[in-house]
Amino acid sequence: MTLTDNDALLIIDLQNDFCPGGRLAVAGGDEIVPLVNTLAGRFQHVLLTQDWHPEQHISFASSHAGAAPFQTIAAPYGGQALWPDHCVQGSEGAALHAALNAPQTELVLRKGFRQEIDSYSAFLENDHQTHTGLAGYLRERGLTRLFLVGLAYDFCVRFSAIDGKELGFETLVIEDATRAVGLPGSVDATHAALASAGVPRIASRMILTP
Repeated sequence: MTLTDNDALLIIDLQNDFCPGGRLAVAGGDEIVPLVNTLAGRFQHVLLTQDWHPEQHISFASSHAGAAPFQTIAAPYGGQALWPDHCVQGSEGAALHAALNAPQTELVLRKGFRQEIDSYSAFLENDHQTHTGLAGYLRERGLTRLFLVGLAYDFCVRFSAIDGKELGFETLVIEDATRAVGLPGSVDATHAALASAGVPRIASRMILTP
């Protein structure tokens, strides 16, 4: 696959709390870092997202009396999964993984920083109305095709890819450069959602093989 000036690598939430030892660890989350670094070296344009929650964020089970992580509550904007406290602003858990090496990164987009609404997608918060500004940035830069990697495949990668596609960008997920939370049925649901949205799942070798 030939890359062009209009392509960008979008690295989703490759942060300490989503890696082994973190507060919301994704199994094998740190295993993808070397591959992500290699991929980043092939792109002229690299962008990062960073989960950036205030204390007592709506998505934290600890913010709701009697609730437990992985339950779902009714939020004003719809169903909201509850998680262990994670990626708290300024914490070590919110920091990008120390081994991530993408010095040509042009933008670090923080999301989920509003107290009363979560944001899985890099493009839209969970009300599906509040924009993060990423689409405008990409359009002004003339970036039209996005390759997504990072954490987690079945949540933030999934919703970012689908929203990007719906907003008019060609989006592809480099599946072996992601890892999933793996809640019951979440991976299969993600496969189906990406297929329905017309978002291909590709292997990194399609980028790295001459």
